[in-house]
Amino acid sequence: MPKAPLAGARVLITRSPERSLPLVEALRKAGADALLLPLIDFERAPDQHSLDVACDALAAGAFDWLVVSSATTVHVLAAKAAERGLALARWIPAATRIAAVGAATRRLLEAHGVAVALAPEEDQSAAGLLSVWPDGGGKVLLPQADIASPRLAEGLSGAGGSVTAVMAYRTVDYPAAAERRLAIPAEDGAGENQPPSYALLTPATAAAELAAGRIDAVIAASPSAARRFHELFPLGRCRFVAIGRPTADQASALGLPVAATAARPTPAGLVAAVAAALQPEQDAGGKPP
Repeated sequence: MPKAPLAGARVLITRSPERSLPLVEALRKAGADALLLPLIDFERAPDQHSLDVACDALAAGAFDWLVVSSATTVHVLAAKAAERGLALARWIPAATRIAAVGAATRRLLEAHGVAVALAPEEDQSAAGLLSVWPDGGGKVLLPQADIASPRLAEGLSGAGGSVTAVMAYRTVDYPAAAERRLAIPAEDGAGENQPPSYALLTPATAAAELAAGRIDAVIAASPSAARRFHELFPLGRCRFVAIGRPTADQASALGLPVAATAARPTPAGLVAAVAAALQPEQDAGGKPP
């Protein structure tokens, strides 16, 4: 029987449980122990009036394009549609074209029945979308996180678009205030009736485990998670695995050596990235350090 590719590895995931279950299960099947340490969380935008005005204008057909740059934005838009008694696909006018950044964003939009008209093929970033953006572009709605870089809005405007950028949610340190926390449905796909088991660590416990060299790899899903990890912990002998080029670039800018970047932000793609990050140690024989 072939050895599991991650047999004996302990992998730290810096996301909340509801966004990690398929990955936890994939790591378990690959032989790894999954440890969860949520570092960032999301709150509703404080200015709900401006968001509602933009959403109502979207529903009324005021925009030629809706640009969605994160899966969290999809959750916000779906919640706004539900507040109005509609499914997301029925709420967005058929004439409004959808552009998406990120494979997870696209998958979630399509799961809601929303067709994506434009997305970068390789570089899943603002630069990637701008590289395929058509000249002009008409009126564009761009709902984003509070910490989103202005690069995408500026690039769309520079290409001739009339851009309405609005805050869709706030990114905060975990945990968000209960009364403001953005409700994120649990990701499915774990493949079992019962959710997979995992260990939920506190920052103090994670720091001790990292210092003792008992965590082999850490997975960061966003630039903000990379920044938060860098603020809290030394990497030590642990291998840093990034989801997406923007996360890898942010880690590198912080001085965190990136051992692997997931080519695909899927559970299988992340397992492959962790395996690649740990390959030198596994080739040397035995368990990852």
